[in-house]
Amino acid sequence: MKRREFISLLGGAAVLPLDAYAQQASIPVIGFLNGASAGPYAPNVNAFLQGLKESGYVEGQNVRIEYRWARNQPDRLPGLAAELVSHPVDVIVNEGGTPTALAAKKATATIPIVFHTSNAVADGLVDNLAQPGGNLTGSSLFSTETMIKGFQFLTELAPGATRIALVSAGLALAVAQRVVQEIQASNTGKVAVSLLPAQSDSELDAAYAALAAERAAVLVFAISTQADRLVALAARHHLPAVYNQRAFVAAGGLLSYGASIPAAYVLKGIYAGRILKGAKPGDLPVQQASTFRRRH
Repeated sequence: MKRREFISLLGGAAVLPLDAYAQQASIPVIGFLNGASAGPYAPNVNAFLQGLKESGYVEGQNVRIEYRWARNQPDRLPGLAAELVSHPVDVIVNEGGTPTALAAKKATATIPIVFHTSNAVADGLVDNLAQPGGNLTGSSLFSTETMIKGFQFLTELAPGATRIALVSAGLALAVAQRVVQEIQASNTGKVAVSLLPAQSDSELDAAYAALAAERAAVLVFAISTQADRLVALAARHHLPAVYNQRAFVAAGGLLSYGASIPAAYVLKGIYAGRILKGAKPGDLPVQQASTFRRRH
């Protein structure tokens, strides 16, 4: 190859990457923080992308998404949130409820955050739903209220149960404790109510066996990645159970009652798009769940 041809080719090769880099730099970036793994949450991500598209943004075309997965290791969330902040990203969207939302909030007071959680005020994310202020907004799913309704369903399904245990797996313990307190306050006293936080497989197996011996029932308040594990435990020990998400029924569970999770993700996509267009998160009201589903 002649020297002049080589220089010409080299120059042409240099122009395209520089142009691509410039184009890439102009595209907004969304940080997507998840407490679990990608596979089980694909439907939620698709719902989020649907909402984003409704706002005029399509991944890979005019917006880029940086995904961070904690793979069911909550202690990784602060580091992953800090990584997104330093990237930097234009908006952070949380997946996995309260723990990931709180991790994002602790990581930044300036980058907009779009969350979903059980109770945005009680969980310490915002002070006011109508005017959240600050850098956070999203949706509040009424987990406490829906779990009380689930408790009522469970007492009807298992009228002979002497005890109902709230099994909390993968969600903030403070939220589960508040749910138990609310149930105890609304309970007529005919059945004992207790909290069983998530533990190792062996400890949970022993706990479920003990509950079966007591003719107990189980109210499950957990993330969907725990569906196969907890449904199998209930089946193995012949425990009637009501769950907080549809995913548990899909895994073979008896009944679920809760807010529509996909609807929350569509909203988060819409809100993320509005923020990218200039809206301030503090001016966007935290939406409260209006769609609830009973599945069996």
